[in-house]
Amino acid sequence: MHPWRLADITYGQVKSGPPYEVAVLPLGATEPHNLHLPYGTDSFQVETIASRACALAGEQRARVLLLPTIPYGTETNQMGFPLAMNLNPSTLCRVITDLVDSLATHGIRKALLLNGHGGNDLKWVLRELHRATPVHLFLCNWYKVAADGYASIFEAKDDHAGEMETSMGLAHFPELVALEQADAGSVRQSRFSAVNKGWVEITRPWHILTTNSGSGDPRAATAAKGQAVTDLVCERIGSFLVELARSPLDEVFPF
Repeated sequence: MHPWRLADITYGQVKSGPPYEVAVLPLGATEPHNLHLPYGTDSFQVETIASRACALAGEQRARVLLLPTIPYGTETNQMGFPLAMNLNPSTLCRVITDLVDSLATHGIRKALLLNGHGGNDLKWVLRELHRATPVHLFLCNWYKVAADGYASIFEAKDDHAGEMETSMGLAHFPELVALEQADAGSVRQSRFSAVNKGWVEITRPWHILTTNSGSGDPRAATAAKGQAVTDLVCERIGSFLVELARSPLDEVFPF
């Protein structure tokens, strides 16, 4: 039993304990990850990160509450692959809005959206809700938290189901990883140089972009690399949660 995990605790504990200062809502996805990682990879990863970060914050007596992970995300450009399970951006926004309304009703005024899926574009959701809720919302894409340290951990950059995510799988759910089945994760370049250079953006159709949904070669992955990035990410997020929990809600918050 973890006193910071809503799914584990009882009403008696909630009723008798001090109020929670911060809620953490993890957002995952259900989609293919090359030929070797499970469909739940994004959800498993963000749940691991959220749990460990909240545990670290709890050890410092921060009143942080971890909500159950949303296991579905936006998959509009992955639907060429079987069993990618899509929530349109507007649908996902509606789900988040309802949950934030619940937090507001229960007196929690600070919340972190902890995102684990690159297809979940959520900054606009913060703008949408900015004047509609008393809850102060923060957004963290966990895979960006330790990006400054990736070069010292991983051999190459990747995008999806590559070395980094496979290392996370080997560290945290190795029984679900079949690395020997992985392909090289090669991707097509666009015919438009402006797209390849990044100053024109598109929604990439992944069944055309990739061979088997992977972008990045996973074959250099190790459990040790996954643990190293996990430790760094969780330390940073945990410290932020402590700071957020202890910060007073004055008239200039969050400045």
